[in-house]
Amino acid sequence: MTQDMIDIVGPIIPSLRRYARALLRDAVAADDLVQDTLERAIGRWHQRREDASTRAWLLTILHNLAINTMRRNNRRGVAVAIDAVEESTMATLPSQEAGLAQRDVLRAVAQLPEDQRTLLLLIALEGVSYAEAATITGVPVGTVMSRLSRGRERLRRLLAEPGETAARPMLRSVK
Repeated sequence: MTQDMIDIVGPIIPSLRRYARALLRDAVAADDLVQDTLERAIGRWHQRREDASTRAWLLTILHNLAINTMRRNNRRGVAVAIDAVEESTMATLPSQEAGLAQRDVLRAVAQLPEDQRTLLLLIALEGVSYAEAATITGVPVGTVMSRLSRGRERLRRLLAEPGETAARPMLRSVK
């Protein structure tokens, strides 16, 4: 670094630091950014236009480096010490089996007759009462209960493993 370069860049460093701190809101990261800016400026000093403002040139370099740093940090996420992280957040249970089970249930529900499927979805998924389901479908409550019972039983048989008998359903209270 020549004396000319030091004389030109030296007075600009405080404004570089202020701008870097304003951008990053972190004194240590701002100082690193100023250092990176000065390294880049020294390496590319020959590319500087003599008739242009050196201050504007350095602030442009700093700004572009800051934007690149922020984008890189956003892609990487927040760095946390491994000792500060709870063990349960570092590992997740595999979800493949749940996805396969969900697919199987959806296929089995699609195989149910329309009247059973409709009632099963209204009551189990939408949470409507038996009386509301009877009003929606226009059938008596007793018919709703019998179709729902047959639908649940058929669904159990469809989802049972080959060679396995479907377990007897537990009694449910009428909604």
